[in-house]
Amino acid sequence: MGVLIFVVAIVVLIGGPVVIYNRLVASRNGFHNAFAQIDVQLTRRYDLIPNLVETAKGYLAHERGTLEAVISARNAAVAGLKGAVAAPGNPAAVAALAGAEGALGGALGRLFAVAEAYPDLKANQTMAQLMEELTSTENRVAYARQAYNDAVLSYNNAREVFPNNLIAGTFGFAAAAPLEIDSPAKRAAPEVKFG
Repeated sequence: MGVLIFVVAIVVLIGGPVVIYNRLVASRNGFHNAFAQIDVQLTRRYDLIPNLVETAKGYLAHERGTLEAVISARNAAVAGLKGAVAAPGNPAAVAALAGAEGALGGALGRLFAVAEAYPDLKANQTMAQLMEELTSTENRVAYARQAYNDAVLSYNNAREVFPNNLIAGTFGFAAAAPLEIDSPAKRAAPEVKFG
């Protein structure tokens, strides 16, 4: 009987940490995979933007600064994505990507606002198709970002609970950062005017 208790104790002492470690690895791989989906959708988005700018260029000759701002913001976002892909979940890399995405969203918003003033551009079939594809891609990015943030939450919860936190600390499972893209349009309170 004493040998059986000894064997069970050894199995629990060795097997428990192994199971916890494997769960943490699986959870970390889960949020890395979720970030890969963000990478796919953002890359698609970044590939659409030069075509959008090129189409608008002929109509918006007097809005060169707006077009250049979109391209500059796109290039910064591409660089931010490359940094985040190299270290998914790294708070600094994710924050840099989020900032670049926020700037790109603002630049695209200005481009779309300027485009509204040009009826010929709004009527252009290529421009309409590109804007529709960009909108569709934005929805895919939002969905992928939500899946990533859910996976990060699950991972962070798994690494912080006891006794997982002991294993996580011992083996260097660092906290992962969610991807929160600030959108000034979403954060601003709606303006209501009466009369």
